[in-house]
Amino acid sequence: MIKIIMNGCNGHMGQVISGLVKDDPEAEIAAGIDAVNDRENGYPVFTDIKKCDVTADVVIDFSSPQALDGLLDHCLEQRLPAVLCSTGLDEGQLARIEEASSKIAVLKSANMSLGVNTLLHLIQEAAKVLAGAGFDMEVVEKHHRLKKDAPSGTALALADSLNEAMGDAYHYVYDRSQKRGPRDDKEIGLSAVRGGTIVGEHDVIFAGPDEVVTFSHTAYSKAVFGKGAVEAAKFLAGRPPGYYRMSDVIAGTQK
Repeated sequence: MIKIIMNGCNGHMGQVISGLVKDDPEAEIAAGIDAVNDRENGYPVFTDIKKCDVTADVVIDFSSPQALDGLLDHCLEQRLPAVLCSTGLDEGQLARIEEASSKIAVLKSANMSLGVNTLLHLIQEAAKVLAGAGFDMEVVEKHHRLKKDAPSGTALALADSLNEAMGDAYHYVYDRSQKRGPRDDKEIGLSAVRGGTIVGEHDVIFAGPDEVVTFSHTAYSKAVFGKGAVEAAKFLAGRPPGYYRMSDVIAGTQK
């Protein structure tokens, strides 16, 4: 049984993960951390991670960038693996995560969905064939009207995956309204749509002469991100220090 500390347990994703783990015979939430402790979760909740005295195998973090430093301090002190799902981290925080990975197991991903992370692998194989044959590559993403950043972190991860497959020879174009003229041979276009309550849709388009190939992923609820985080936690528990990715989790599920 994998014992999990849920950092940000009373937020939306914390509650999603708590519900998923209730039905998972291989894991349990041993404790939660949240600045606001206003609900009954069925496990002890601490408003400060420094006060958490519960033994666990791994931490899942779905909180905020402001909570990262305290979380890493606790994980380093307890030698506790950490699945880091919070977004909006700055360069200094990303560098600190990299440094921490020399002492504890850390997993950080732009998107925790198992489907998206499988897609990252599939489009690399497609790019080698299609982009190599002259197909143009575009990434189109759609999210709810309240999402602040554009393009999404997942869209950038998809573009990076395409670019990596092609030896990082491409550059990104985000706004074609500022540029008149045909596209060049080494660009990846990224487009963002914001509206309604769209959870997340991502299309990777390979457009060639007289044919188009499209890879699509649609998230119908945030539960897909929670499911990926739980699988990542079960994978990371007991691992030696290192910087792990969702691709490692997927590879582990295939064995």
